[in-house]
Amino acid sequence: MTMSFTIIPAIDVRNSRVVRLSQGDYSKETVYGDSPLATAKLYADAGAQWLHLVDLDAARLGGYSLQSLLADLRDSTPLMIQTGGGIRSEADVEDLLELGVARVVVGTTAVRDPARVIGWLRIYGCDRITLALDARQDATGVWRLPVSGWTEASSASMDELVQRYADAGLQHILCTDIARDGMLSGFNLELYRMLAKRWPQLRIQASGGVRSIDDVRAAREAGAGGAILGRALLEGRFRLEDALSC
Repeated sequence: MTMSFTIIPAIDVRNSRVVRLSQGDYSKETVYGDSPLATAKLYADAGAQWLHLVDLDAARLGGYSLQSLLADLRDSTPLMIQTGGGIRSEADVEDLLELGVARVVVGTTAVRDPARVIGWLRIYGCDRITLALDARQDATGVWRLPVSGWTEASSASMDELVQRYADAGLQHILCTDIARDGMLSGFNLELYRMLAKRWPQLRIQASGGVRSIDDVRAAREAGAGGAILGRALLEGRFRLEDALSC
């Protein structure tokens, strides 16, 4: 049976604007618009069912701040929202779910405090939490997991952490090769092949570096269950409609 593949356009928000960072560097920001809501409506009009929404300020500093935008998205689009940035507590998760978010994305806290986040999986259901593991390969080939908007190193390895979450019933994992994020250099297909082979039960969202429809197809063939599309859409490198139909 062929598993469905989900195309998820992404909007990163900083200072209320649509932006992209290169390799997670907050000093390398490109602004693509002043209205995240207008961009989201364009994606919805193109046929998107999902939106990946990131609060970049909160990712670094904590304190999710896009509640007003979420309410506008809920009221004016049919999009299902996956969102994160600064999710540190059970109250943060609960607040977003009450605002109608379909899935809450947890990154830094998932790396620093797995026991807490595994508790959230049990409380809210494994379909409501997306684990965001943004990885950077070290000199020995081990995938490490920087935190706080990629501004702080951590000693955690991806293999150990994914296994722990998989054992707890995790369903959704968004994995980004930091070296490729925002660089239009293509997905790291070997990373997704490895994840899909070791944990076939996970729905892997490929993220970081997509530049063409061929990259999207390649991610699907590598075993990913979906693809996050950011800069390539904002720069018009291909049409969202074409990605949705590939």
